[in-house]
Amino acid sequence: MTYYAGIDVSLEASSICVVEASGKVVREGKAASEPAELIAWFADLELDLERIGLEAGPLSQWLHAGLTAAGLRVELLETRHVRSAFKTMPVKTDRTDARGIAQLMRLGWFRPVWCKSLSSQEMRALLAARRLMKDKLRSIELSLRGLLRNFGLKLGEVSAKAYESRVRTLTEGHPVLAALAEAMLGARAALRLQFAVLHRQVLAAARASQRTKLLMTAPGVGAVVALDYASAIDDPSRFASSRRVGAYFGLTQRRYQSGETDRTGRISRLGDKRVRASLYEAAHVILTRVTKPSSLRAWGQAQTGRLGPRKTKVALARRLAVILHHMLVDNAPFDPARGGPAITA
Repeated sequence: MTYYAGIDVSLEASSICVVEASGKVVREGKAASEPAELIAWFADLELDLERIGLEAGPLSQWLHAGLTAAGLRVELLETRHVRSAFKTMPVKTDRTDARGIAQLMRLGWFRPVWCKSLSSQEMRALLAARRLMKDKLRSIELSLRGLLRNFGLKLGEVSAKAYESRVRTLTEGHPVLAALAEAMLGARAALRLQFAVLHRQVLAAARASQRTKLLMTAPGVGAVVALDYASAIDDPSRFASSRRVGAYFGLTQRRYQSGETDRTGRISRLGDKRVRASLYEAAHVILTRVTKPSSLRAWGQAQTGRLGPRKTKVALARRLAVILHHMLVDNAPFDPARGGPAITA
């Protein structure tokens, strides 16, 4: 008899359901959301499980790694597919979700999600922390600027180094404003210090990675973009074709076809939005800042008149994503003449 299992993961406890090939529920229960507890729960069954389904989420990669190391056949499920399948359920509970996941595993109606390596997860955590620190720093600066503007005190264009002195000059003679400005400037100084620490770690990681150095040979691709892209791709061989990378990051157009209706819409915006934003920024740099000639830049400039600047940057970002994957697969630097990886002997 073939058996399938589904796990609905929550922060403290996970609901588990095991079904047989006919769809009949064999066993249901709960276990702590810890790899050891889940492994022990399945060991008590003494059943040969064909597949175990686990919806992608915050704890999923950690649990997937632990269960896989124990020899269990675990699949990470794409969240969109799981939600679409559960829309017909009149009652939604953790128990019914576990049942639904088990049935999806039995029917094979699921799309597996790649479980990234530990090094890629660590790099993505570092980049996320750096980005968060940068966003909070920017938020404090804009908030302080807005508070002062309410009193007619305009900062104007000011460099990062001259920001504090400019704020103190404007708030001089305003005791209340000076007090709140000092508090916000203190928070800004602490954020700038810690952001610098994280930024140095990012640069050190870029210097230590051969893959990152390879990607940085492409125009518009700096250390942050290269690390973002490489950590998201993780293993280039998991893509059968480089052309699929554009769709993976949500840079391909949606399409709806039914009968006589055939509509092509905007890009899907599926996948990792941080990498998608990084590729868009790289495309912007290629079109506006890069002066070194390359066929990639020439292609983007040729499309601008036909598509407009925004659509051109999206198209260039998709093209860049495909080229960067080619570079990783071929282990070759960017060739300005070819607009892709250099051909090696």
